[in-house]
Amino acid sequence: MKIIALLLAMVFAVVARSQNTINNYKYVLVPERFDIFKQDDQYGINTLTKELLESVGFKCFMTNDILPADVASNKCKALRAELVAKKKFLATDLSLVLKDCQGQIIYKSEEGISREKEWNTAYTEALKNAFVSLRDAHYRYDSTGAIQATQPTESTAPVPAAAMPATITENKDVLYAQPNAIGYQLIDTSPKKVMTLLKTSIPNYFIADNGVEKGVVFSKNDEWYFEYYKDDKLVSLKLRIKF
Repeated sequence: MKIIALLLAMVFAVVARSQNTINNYKYVLVPERFDIFKQDDQYGINTLTKELLESVGFKCFMTNDILPADVASNKCKALRAELVAKKKFLATDLSLVLKDCQGQIIYKSEEGISREKEWNTAYTEALKNAFVSLRDAHYRYDSTGAIQATQPTESTAPVPAAAMPATITENKDVLYAQPNAIGYQLIDTSPKKVMTLLKTSIPNYFIADNGVEKGVVFSKNDEWYFEYYKDDKLVSLKLRIKF
C-alpha cells in the first residue's frame, strides 16, 4: 500500500507541474546582464535573447523597461529568463531557462552548442541553437491557464487610525523635535522629554512612546496626531510639533 501511495503522489506531482507550462505565461522579463557575464548585454546576448523570445510569440521586456500595468502590479505574471553555460572542451554550450516568480523552473531548453572560436560568434550561435528546442515546443499563450498568483509584496503602512472611530483630544502645548540617530525626541518648554519618535520607512510616520502609551505619530492635512489604544478603544491626540 505504501508503494501505491508513493506512486500516486508522484503522479499527482507530475500532473500539478505539467499544468504550469510556458503556455500559461504571456510575458518574459530579460535581465540587463546574465549571471554568466561580467557586463550588461555582453556580446549583445541579452538583446538577442529578447528578440528570439519575441520571435516565438512571447511579449518581452528588459527588467529596467517600463512594464505593462498588469505585470508592474504583479511580477508573477511574467517568467524570468536565465542562461546556463556548461564548460566543454573547444565548445560553447548554452541553455535557456525560464523561471517563475518563485524561482521554479518552468522551461529549460536543450543545450545549444557552438564550436566557433570568437566569443561573440560562439555565444550568438549557441544561443540560437538553444532556441531550436523552444521553437519545437510550439509555444502559444493560453489565457485560460494564465497565472493568477500574486507576488510577495512589501509590508504597507497601516491605514492612519484617524480614519477609524476614535476619541479625539488635543494637546495645546508646543513640543519641540530634537533629532537623533533613530528619529526624534519631543521636549516641552521645561525642557522635559515628553515622547520618543522612531523613524519608519514611511515619511512623516513614526513609532511613538510617551513612557505610558505606545502608538504612532503621523501627519495628516499638515497636522500631527499621536494615536494609541486604551482599554481597547482608539485614542487620537492632536499634537503641536515644531521640527
